[in-house]
Amino acid sequence: MPPKQRYNPEHRFPSVNRDQKRSAVPGWAIVGIFLILLFHFITMAAAFLMPVTLAMLLFFVFSPFRRMMSRRGFNAGISAVIVTIGLIAVVGGLGYFVSGPISEIVEDSPRITQRLEERFSSLRESVKPLEEAAKQIDEVTGGGDEAEIAADATGEAAPDVIGTLPDGALPGQETAVTMEADSGGGTGGEQEIRVRVDTEETSTLQTLASAGPSVAGQIVFTIFLLFFLIASGDLLYLKTVQSFDNLREKRAAYMALREIEASLGSYLGAITLINAGLGIGIGMGMWFWGMPQPLLWGIAAFILNFIPYLGAVTGVAAAFIVALISFDDFYTPVMVAATYFAFTSLEGQLVTPYFVSRRLQLNTVVVFITVALWAWLWSVLGMVVAVPLLVVLKVLADHIPGLERLGNFLAGESPPALEDEDETEARDIVETGDDAEYVPETENGEASLKRRNPAE
Repeated sequence: MPPKQRYNPEHRFPSVNRDQKRSAVPGWAIVGIFLILLFHFITMAAAFLMPVTLAMLLFFVFSPFRRMMSRRGFNAGISAVIVTIGLIAVVGGLGYFVSGPISEIVEDSPRITQRLEERFSSLRESVKPLEEAAKQIDEVTGGGDEAEIAADATGEAAPDVIGTLPDGALPGQETAVTMEADSGGGTGGEQEIRVRVDTEETSTLQTLASAGPSVAGQIVFTIFLLFFLIASGDLLYLKTVQSFDNLREKRAAYMALREIEASLGSYLGAITLINAGLGIGIGMGMWFWGMPQPLLWGIAAFILNFIPYLGAVTGVAAAFIVALISFDDFYTPVMVAATYFAFTSLEGQLVTPYFVSRRLQLNTVVVFITVALWAWLWSVLGMVVAVPLLVVLKVLADHIPGLERLGNFLAGESPPALEDEDETEARDIVETGDDAEYVPETENGEASLKRRNPAE
C-alpha cells in the first residue's frame, strides 16, 4: 500500500515519495518526445494537413445548412453543390474586386519605386550623422575592413580579386571562373578556380508566381474534400458514434459533435459579419484620408481581422507605411494609422464581446500563444484556423471526462465552476496570496486557509 501523502504547512505542496517521482520521469519524457515528433509531422505535412483541416472546419460550419436543406426534401448532394458553388463565387468575387486595384498598383510601380527611393534617401540622410559616429567609434576601437587589415599586416595593399561568372550559371551549379589578381601596379596573374552559385535574387512577383500553383492546388483540394464531406451526409457522425461502446458514450459523442458545429457556426458567422462591417468602415476611412485603393484596404482589413491581434497590428503598420510613402507630410500618415487603430479597437473592445456569445470567449493569453504557435507551424493559414481549432478543443474538453480543468483554463473571464472544486476556495487562494496560512485540519476534518497575522 503506497504511503499516505502529507501536506507541509510551510510549502503548501503535497510531499512526494522519491520512488514515485523517479517513476514519473519516463512518462513525461515520452510525452515530450511525442509532442516534438507531432509538431515536426504537422510542419512537414502542412501541404496536406492545411486543406484537410480547413475542409473539416467548413464542414462543421455548413452542417446546419445541410440539415436544414434535408428537412425541406433536398438530399446532401444538392447541399454540397450549393455550398461549393457559393464558396467558388465568393472567392472569385473577392479575386475580381482585388484584381483591379492590384493591376493599377502594378502599372504604377515605377512611380511607387521612385517614391520609395526618395523616402529612403531622405531617411538615409537623416541617419547619416549616426553612421558617421558609428564609423568613428569603429576606427577608435580598431575596426576596419579586411583590405586595410591585410595592408597593415604585409605592408602592401591587398590585391583586388576580379572575376566574372560565365553566362548561364545556375544556382547550385559548380562553375569554373577565371580570377585575375590586380596588386595595383599591374596584373598579378590569372588563376582558375571553381565556385558554386548558391543564391539568386528573386523578386516578389517571381515568389508569388512560384507559390501560385501550390496555393491553387490546396484551394481546389479543400473545395473537393468539402464537397465529399457534405455530400456524405451524417456518415461522419455515424462512424464517430459507432466507435464508442455504451449508449451513454455514444450520446455524449454525438452531443459533442453537435456542439462543435453550433459553436463554430456561431463564432465564424458572427466574426465574418463583424469583419465585413470593419472592412467597410476602414475602406471609408482610407477614402476619407485620400489613401490609394481604399477598396483594397477594406478587403485587406476584412481578411486580416480573422487573425486575432496580429492582423490588426499588421494592418496598422501597413497603413502607416503606405501613407508615409504616399503623402509628403508626417501628420497624414499618423492620422491614417490612428484611424485604422481606432476601428480595430472599437471592434475588439466593444463590438465583438457584445455579439459573440460569452461561452465562446476564450482566454486571451491562450489565444495569443495559440495564434503564434500556428503561425510558426503553418504561416498565414495557421493564424486563421488557430482560434476555430481552439474553439473545437474547448468543446471537446468540456465533454471528455478528465479534461474539465483544461476547458476551464481555456475559458474567458467567467469560466464555469468545476464539479469537484469549490470556486470560492480557488478565488480565496488567489486573492489571499502569500498572506495565506495553511491549516491542515479543522473541526470538521477538512483543510482550510486563514490569513496570516502581519505581525508574526
